[in-house]
Order: sequence, then structure tokens, then C-alpha cells
Amino acid sequence: MNSDMPPRIAVVTDSNSGITQDLAKELGVFVLPMPFVINEETYYEDISLSQAEFYEKLQNDAEISTSQPMVGDVLDLWDRVLEEYDALVHIPMSSGLSGSCATAAALAEDYDGRVVVVNNQRISVTQRQSVMDALALAEAGKSAAEIRDILEEVKFESSIYIMLDTLKYLKKGGRVTPAAAAVATVLRIKPVLQIQGEKLDAFAKARNEKLAWAIMLDAMRKDIDTRFGGIDQVRVYVAHTNNEAAANSFAEMVAKELGTEIVYCDPLSLSVSCHIGPGALAIACSKKIDRYL
Repeated sequence: MNSDMPPRIAVVTDSNSGITQDLAKELGVFVLPMPFVINEETYYEDISLSQAEFYEKLQNDAEISTSQPMVGDVLDLWDRVLEEYDALVHIPMSSGLSGSCATAAALAEDYDGRVVVVNNQRISVTQRQSVMDALALAEAGKSAAEIRDILEEVKFESSIYIMLDTLKYLKKGGRVTPAAAAVATVLRIKPVLQIQGEKLDAFAKARNEKLAWAIMLDAMRKDIDTRFGGIDQVRVYVAHTNNEAAANSFAEMVAKELGTEIVYCDPLSLSVSCHIGPGALAIACSKKIDRYL
């Protein structure tokens, strides 16, 4: 490499970001497909498992569990990328939701600084934004280590609220009692969860979908105004689990109410979907990183 040339830095993420293999090629990034074990058979997101196939299996009560990427798959991808690039920035899903971040960090120790792993505790649309931010930072001439430090510095400058259509899947995973799930079903309660940093927590309960939308919108407006410095300082996203028509309607309402464009209206990552089930809607935002560019 000519010493006068800036280093070529690649951006690697996993399919929890919602970035498909086709979109990855368009963006010039690399996506590690997440494995799922379904009825004891392993599938790979967006490789041997489409969104439609996943939801069909989920609604047919298949036994579905998430799994970390195989170590060999991670190393093979990194080695392939490093044949063309001087260094890479690896952005896995939140360390609070999976052990894959810690595994990647341990593996990176053998790469003499050419692989840096970002623990910025994001998932789905906010993780996707971290990938876009990493690309912008690389374009601005930041080193792989600088990109990691910036993304970890801003990791809590994001927010997600999710309305569930059913508690069936949280009950199945042991995250809510059968009695609570039964009461919610009878009363048609729509629980609203939040992701602030690494945890998925309960936030509110709504008696119907319309109220849930209002609760999420009000919560997001408050976060934008009090935590992030106003609407011009953030990017806003909508996401869903197999609920595209409702997501598009919700996105229109959010754009109008907040006075901003919706950057992405994407399916939520399947690793989240298998715990919360179909029919969910989410609103998310992350603060712009213009001050680092």
C-alpha cells in the first residue's frame, strides 16, 4: 500500500441490521447472515430463509431459536474482506441481546488491529444507521479504531418503541406468564416495549392499536425534544414484523405529526421477530453524527 493513500476500510455487519445481501452489494458493505434453528434444522437469514418462509414457520408453531454465527463463518468473511481492504469495522447486534459481539471481539484479537468490533448496543433500524454512519466516517478519512470509538460514544443516542400484536411469543419464550398473556388477549391489550441501549423492556399497555400508536409517538417526541436536541438533530424510522400495510400507514402519520421524513420503513430483524411475533410495529430514531464528519 502506498503510504500516502488513506487505508481502505470495509464495514461488516450482521443480518440483524435488516440489510439484505442485495442491499449490502449496493451499499458496498458485507453482511453476515444470522443462523436460526427451526425444528432442529439450521437456516441462514436471507440465504436459505426468507421473511415469508420465517413467518410461515413461526405461525405454524415451529420450534425456532436464534443462534450465534459460527466462528468459521465469521473468520471466513473477515479473511475474504481483508484480501481487498486494509482494515474492517465489524458492527454486530447489541451485546445485551446476544453473545455474538463478545465472540467477535475475542476473535478480533488475532488480527493485529485490522479488525475492530463495535459494541454500540443497537439492533435493527438503529444498527442499520450505525452501518451508514460507519461508511460516512470512513469516507471522511477516519481510521477503523476512530470509527469504533465514535460509534461507541454515540451508542445511547438512539431510541426504539415497539407495539406488540400478541403476547403469545413472549409467553412461549418464558418472558411473560401464561396468565398475563391470557388477560392481555381477552382485553385486547397492545403492550408497548422499549429498547434503550441493550435491554428490551416493558414501557406501557394500550387498550387498542390506535392508543398504542399515540403512546409510541408521544414517547418518541419526548425523547427527540429532551434527549436529542430536536427533530432536525435525528433520523426517524418505522419498522414492523410482517405488518407492512400498517407500517406504511403508521409511517405516514409519524412523518406528519413529527414534521420529518421517515428514513427507513423496514421489517424488524428476524432475531427480534421470533421473540415478539408477527403484527408488531416500531418507531425508532437515532441522533445524527454530523459533528464527527
